[in-house]
Amino acid sequence: MPFVYILYSSTLDKYYVGETSSPPAERLKKHLTNHSGFTAKAKDWKIVYTEQHQSENGAKKREAQIKA
Repeated sequence: MPFVYILYSSTLDKYYVGETSSPPAERLKKHLTNHSGFTAKAKDWKIVYTEQHQSENGAKKREAQIKA
C-alpha cells in the first residue's frame, strides 16, 4: 500500500514531503544514501509523519495537497 511521508532535517531546518509504495523506513534509507537531489543536502533526515493510502493515486493527491 502506498504511503505519504514527511521527513525533517534539523541541520537544514527543513521538511520534505514524499510518496512511496514501499515502507517509509525503507524509503528513508535511500534518502540517507549518497545521491543527488534535495534530501542529499543533509544526512539527518527523520520520519516525522506517515499516512497509508488505499491507492497510489490517492497518495499522490495527498502529497500534492500537503505541499500546497
